[in-house]
Amino acid sequence: MSRHLRAPEHRPRHVRPTSPAAEPAGARPPGLDERLVSLVAPHSYEAEQYRSLRHLVEQAHRTSALSVLAVSSATVGDGKTTTAINLAGALAQAPDARVLLMDVDLRRPAIAERLGLPQERDGLVDAILSPDLKLADVARPCGPLNLAIVTAGVFSDIPYELLRAPRLGDLLDQARRDYDYVVLDTPPLVPIPDARVISKWVDSFLLVVRADKTPRNLLEESLNLMDPQKVIGLVFNDDDGARTAYGDYYAGTTADSPTWWRPFAKMRSAFDRDAPGRRRHGRRGEIR
Repeated sequence: MSRHLRAPEHRPRHVRPTSPAAEPAGARPPGLDERLVSLVAPHSYEAEQYRSLRHLVEQAHRTSALSVLAVSSATVGDGKTTTAINLAGALAQAPDARVLLMDVDLRRPAIAERLGLPQERDGLVDAILSPDLKLADVARPCGPLNLAIVTAGVFSDIPYELLRAPRLGDLLDQARRDYDYVVLDTPPLVPIPDARVISKWVDSFLLVVRADKTPRNLLEESLNLMDPQKVIGLVFNDDDGARTAYGDYYAGTTADSPTWWRPFAKMRSAFDRDAPGRRRHGRRGEIR
C-alpha cells in the first residue's frame, strides 16, 4: 500500500512531436527561474496547465466573488511557490485583469529570489510594521503583464505575530480594492500555524501535492485543519507519467508543472468513508 499520493494512470498513444512549443533559446528574461513557465515560456505545454488553473479561479471569481486566493501545501517541498507564481502569471495574461502576488511565507520567503528581484526594498513585513507604508509603496510592477509583486521584505523573528496582526487584514482589504486577483504564497499547513491564522482574510485555499512525495496522512491532516468550504481544490504536481497525447506534441516536461487538479468536494471521498460518491474499489493508498 502506497503511503504517498499518485496521479491517475494515463496510457496515451505515443505521438511523435512535430514542432516544440517551448520558447526559443535566449528568450528567457535574466534572473528568472526556468520553472516559472507562465513568465518564461507562456506558450509551452506546462504553461497551458497553469491556464487550466486560471480558468478554475476565473470561474470562482465570477460565481462566488473569489478575490484573495492562498496557495499552500501539507509540508515543504511540494511546489507551492512555483504554483503560486505561475498561477499569478497565468491570471495576469488576461489584458483586463489586475493581479497581485504576495509572499506571505515569512519564515522561508522565496518569491524575490525566484523572480530575481533585489531584496533590499520594502516588502510585506515592512508594511505591517510601518503604518505609514501603503500597499502601493511595497507593490512592485512586473511588466509587461498586469502583475504586481509584494515580497516578504525585512526578516522578522516574530512571523506568527505579524500574520495575526490586524494590519495585515487592512493591507489585504486594500488589495481587494486595487486588484481583481490576489495570490498569496503561504507557509505549509501542517508544520506551523501561519497559513491557518490568516485564513479569516482569505477567500479560498489551493493545496499543492507532489507526486510520490507528499505523505497521504499529512495531506489528510492538512485538509482536516482547513474549513472545507474554503478549499477550492488540490493540484497534483510533478508527475512524469500523467501527460496526454496532446501534451506529447510539446517538448520536455518541466518539474513542478501541475498534471491535474480536482475540486475539494471530489477529493473528500478519498478520505471520508461517509462521503457521497466514495469509490469502494481500486488500489488502497492512492487517489484516483
